Amino acid sequence: MKISSNRVTGLIVGLVVCVSFAGALAPTVAAEKQTVSKAAGTPLKAAQAAMKAGKYQEALTKLKEVQAVSGKTPAEEHLMNEMLGYVYVKTNQYGEAVKVYEADLESGQVPNAEVPKRVRQLLTMHYQLKNYDKVLAYGDRAIKGGYADDDIYTLVGQAYYQKGDFKGAAKFIDGYVASIIKAGKKPKEQLLVMIQNSCTRTSDGECLQRTLERLVSYYPKPAYWQSLVDAMYKQQSSDAVLMQVYRLATAVDVLNRANDYTEYAQLALDAGSPGEAQMILERGFQKKVFSETRDIEKNKRLLESAKKQVTSNQADLPKNDAAAAAAPNGDKDVSVGLAYLGYQQYDKAASAFSRGLAKPGVPDPNQARLLLGIAELGAGRKEEARKAFKQVKGNPTLERLANLWTLHTQA
Repeated sequence: MKISSNRVTGLIVGLVVCVSFAGALAPTVAAEKQTVSKAAGTPLKAAQAAMKAGKYQEALTKLKEVQAVSGKTPAEEHLMNEMLGYVYVKTNQYGEAVKVYEADLESGQVPNAEVPKRVRQLLTMHYQLKNYDKVLAYGDRAIKGGYADDDIYTLVGQAYYQKGDFKGAAKFIDGYVASIIKAGKKPKEQLLVMIQNSCTRTSDGECLQRTLERLVSYYPKPAYWQSLVDAMYKQQSSDAVLMQVYRLATAVDVLNRANDYTEYAQLALDAGSPGEAQMILERGFQKKVFSETRDIEKNKRLLESAKKQVTSNQADLPKNDAAAAAAPNGDKDVSVGLAYLGYQQYDKAASAFSRGLAKPGVPDPNQARLLLGIAELGAGRKEEARKAFKQVKGNPTLERLANLWTLHTQA
């Protein structure tokens, strides 16, 4: 991710201060040294007038005359360098501007209060000149000085990236983002995307996962959710887990491929959740994900099969619910809860899942806890949903899915 040239130029120009002739002398310079000699003062005054009129080449000519004056005082050197740097920046001569600004900074004539601004100017100009090691050096100075901001951290991180040090870029920006989050603030999206790109370049899956989770937490855009869900597809270990991935993809609206709609519906039918199958197929047709004639006909037949099962399933559901509630084991309660979930009857689904989890005999408690969280979220009880998701333990894939569902509750 690159920062645009226009933005960098804007940062440079925005940081440049045209020092007035009357008030340019540094407060640190002794009073007896604050007089400007006639030899230097005359061309300096002419240069200032030209600058005010936007005649930068004329100003540069006059400032060259000042450079030729021998025996200039430190104050005169400082004023000349301030004006020269400004003219060079306004005429896009950043290489020359850097020289005079660096000389001025090292001379000790820049007032202490102005040093952060000067360091920022130099860092930004060195970035424009692709002097990335210099950017890192000035960035380090700003950080140690306690005056680095988002722009400085962004430019330093980008300097690492442009140097090809992607690991360094990720580490640097990630540390800064962590400090922002720790302070209870929201990190800028650009910073998180920089980490994402750097992690991708180093194939650091853990770093990428963490950064994408931060992105969906603070900026829940479909593209970021898509990347997370795509990674989850690769981690599924069973049809039941794959269904859980499909549920999350549907909830965050990144289920896009026709085959996924078909497979999700078939898995739902096999699991005893025909309402879920009908819902996902109807959504697929509504979104027009089936474009091939063969796919359209196939999924129409699958939808008809789902509807028939729904009719039978719904008729038997009250009786099955009562039988499950009376059963000593919780497996039937979970099955009933799954059916209710497919019909978006979230209160009844949550009740059945909770009832089942309170009994022995649930084949996969983590799956049931995840389903309970989804039902609680569907019912609008976000805090209860988070509690259920937090209880998913022992299965890394399901734990990660539960964490992603928790992030979704914060959107």
